[in-house]
Amino acid sequence: MRRLLELPRRLRRADGSPFPQKRPARLARRHCTILVLALTSSALAGEPAGLATTRSDLSAKDQARVTAVTRPTTDFSRPEPFELMQGGAGTSRKDVGRDAFSQSSANITFEEEGTFKLGNALFRKNWVSSPSSTQASDGLGPLFNERACQNCHLKDGRGRPPQGDTGTTSMFLRLARDATSAEEKSAIANRDLPNFPDPTYGTQLQEVAVPGLRGEGRMRVDYRERQVTLADGTALSLRKPIYSVTDLAYGPLDPRTTLSPRLTPPMIGLGLIEQIAPADILAHADPEDLDGDGISGKPNIVRDALSGEPTLGRFGWKAQTATIRQQAADAFAGDIGISTPEESKHWGDCTTAQAKCLAMPNGVQARLGPVEAPPPVMDLVTFYSQNLAVPARRDLAAPDVLAGKKLFYEIGCVSCHTPKFVTRRDAPDKAQAFQLIWPYSDFLLHDMGPDLADGQAVGDATGSEWRTPPLWGIGLTEIVNGNSFFLHDGRARSLTEAILWHGGEAQKARDRFVAANGAERDALVKFLESL
Repeated sequence: MRRLLELPRRLRRADGSPFPQKRPARLARRHCTILVLALTSSALAGEPAGLATTRSDLSAKDQARVTAVTRPTTDFSRPEPFELMQGGAGTSRKDVGRDAFSQSSANITFEEEGTFKLGNALFRKNWVSSPSSTQASDGLGPLFNERACQNCHLKDGRGRPPQGDTGTTSMFLRLARDATSAEEKSAIANRDLPNFPDPTYGTQLQEVAVPGLRGEGRMRVDYRERQVTLADGTALSLRKPIYSVTDLAYGPLDPRTTLSPRLTPPMIGLGLIEQIAPADILAHADPEDLDGDGISGKPNIVRDALSGEPTLGRFGWKAQTATIRQQAADAFAGDIGISTPEESKHWGDCTTAQAKCLAMPNGVQARLGPVEAPPPVMDLVTFYSQNLAVPARRDLAAPDVLAGKKLFYEIGCVSCHTPKFVTRRDAPDKAQAFQLIWPYSDFLLHDMGPDLADGQAVGDATGSEWRTPPLWGIGLTEIVNGNSFFLHDGRARSLTEAILWHGGEAQKARDRFVAANGAERDALVKFLESL
């Protein structure tokens, strides 16, 4: 397998002095990819489409073009060709404002724009409890976190942790435990389940309930401040969150249940991510760190709910979901309590231990089909989610942005935050086909060290591993969402704090950031803010 990521051999600081270099990779990614697939499952013979290690959609000429255009730059004196349009031809060039993440892909058709708007209406729709006179909107809960998709994905952007009495609208606690019996371990190995829910409270804590029922409890977050001093003497404070649940309504949690906070991520560019060829993501996998660079990204291989085949997970904080449609179905069921053809859970996340919950009416209407959100609803919400445009870059030619980009490469950030990909030429939607995109993610799992560990395994992801989140749009967080909370639980209150929390495989990059001078660190942040 060709290598898409080959760092320059000799990079220097902004002042010309040499910067510590990571050890160059010595082994071909091809062997790493073959190894990860062999380790993942012995039943993958025949190269399922979702795990293909070669690109069948490209001619030899196209493959050469893709290899050339996705090779990381060594020239930091000016922007790269097409860098402005980080979401390809679908990039939004509209004025930046609070709706910067809510624009449709610029290259969809007029007819598709109508479909996008219908999907947006459903994404913003508030569901109501059953029975209701608005039969097309009932079925909420009985236990839930929010009444509409948009209420969690605020302005299609990033969520925030609870503050005081503001509630947990856009962050929730995932509940799960590891397999214990041989039967459970077999189910995990066979990818039938990613882990096991709490026997009473299910897969996530739901704080709200329909009339006549109590919410499950409330998330509590306590912070402890931690002082950090950088190499130049700059002192900063980081806040370490501690999670617990109060006011449990249905008895105690299982003592084996772990709590994993999950902040809602931005919605932009999802359709483009879905069309990155599996081979191009797997080309970066090196689970045994055979090249000795300290980075051992690995894929989360999941079982596709529709085909039943093992495939590449690429969505969610632990890359536990393969498709946007499945991600939407999981959110309908877990966050709102709405059943879909993909997740026919009319009572959402209610468990057998919650008999009163299961006795509540649901919103299934015979004239609309056997689920509360029938296929047309899922089609529209999925299309909307696939076509939220990535905003154009800003200030990409500014000297400090270019200097920050250089430092981003020098200290090794691109080892996980892969700058660019070219999507599949045979993508089912032309708007996402053969697009050069700049997500700055490899979409693989990486061990981020004990400080960021949640202790919760999800499929192939261990309790200290997280998917590399895309960085495009990160500089607009404050404008769109009115805050600067980052990482999976929003503990970081700035981009600098987010970097300082990096550990594990990212420890060396973090330490190089700490060792840089103030001007260099400011430049790197300026680069991130330009994305």
